[in-house]
Amino acid sequence: MARRGAKLKRGLPPGTLIYTGKKQVAEPNVTLVQYDHENIRENQSKDAIPARATGDLITWFDIRGLQNIHLIEQMGELYNIHPLVLEDIVDVFQRPKFEEYENGFFIVLQALRFDAEECRVITEQVSLYLGENLVLTFQEDEDDLFQSVRERLNAAKGRIRKRKSDYLVYALLDTVVDNYTVVLEQLENQMEEVENEILQKAHAASKERIHLMKLNVLKVRKAVAPLREAVNKIIQSDHHLIQSETLLFFRDLYDHIIQGVETADIYRDMLNGLYDLYQAEIGYKMNSIMQVLTIISTIFIPLSFLAAVYGMNFDHMPELHWKYAYLSLWALMLLTAAGLLYYFRQKKWL
Repeated sequence: MARRGAKLKRGLPPGTLIYTGKKQVAEPNVTLVQYDHENIRENQSKDAIPARATGDLITWFDIRGLQNIHLIEQMGELYNIHPLVLEDIVDVFQRPKFEEYENGFFIVLQALRFDAEECRVITEQVSLYLGENLVLTFQEDEDDLFQSVRERLNAAKGRIRKRKSDYLVYALLDTVVDNYTVVLEQLENQMEEVENEILQKAHAASKERIHLMKLNVLKVRKAVAPLREAVNKIIQSDHHLIQSETLLFFRDLYDHIIQGVETADIYRDMLNGLYDLYQAEIGYKMNSIMQVLTIISTIFIPLSFLAAVYGMNFDHMPELHWKYAYLSLWALMLLTAAGLLYYFRQKKWL
């Protein structure tokens, strides 16, 4: 996927805006929320920037859908955003990162959700830009990742309405990171299902599911691990837009990210263990089959020997002319088979 983005941008100067994703929104949704500790107003529009109110209100623009390059450029011109930031916003193959600029800072991260029907983790690039009393968020899909934050703002719950725009950035990041935990829990449920499936009856589909889950865990780790470095840079930053009282919350966010990385590593080891369990169950199943076939062969070897001896066409075989020879041979064969079966049971081979 990243190669596609590199191919589209090949030979173009830095700062050129090209949307590299495949997700298309018919008309990008733009939501404007402005608030302080007493007031809040919200406007929505399609493919256009709503007019903002004047004053010292904290302004949050949420853009869902990135294919409208002109709209992104308008936001950049309106708030004097660096062209490289705009380029990274529409290039959806960015590694999670944090970058500082004179008038603001920029964060890229990956939002995750789990598709239970297809049993795969789906990623979405999310970009955040923080300026003076300004937050811009850019989502690749039309689904609203930050509905819960918007509800908290409208309900005036917690600290969010009483603090600066950097706390809003923390709340938005925390929402994405909390969803990592939800995705990891769903993956854990899938792993438990596969484990039970293997213990009951291992088959080729179990191996495919293990491989798919390995890819899912790898995708989660690729999203979470670089974000650890980005949030650590925020904590160490002395940017004037980051309030000292907000750093405590970013440290807590950092701890959650560390926990997500460690959980992904644990799940990766557990999947390796599941694959070993699958191999062991397949080997045990094959050994059981070979054991049965070996016992059957062992029983029939002496019977085949008796049948071969008395199947020879020699004239001088006294038993052939005996009245009870046929019945006696059957009796000998049955006793031989029964004796071998008894012996195998005594040895606990059956």
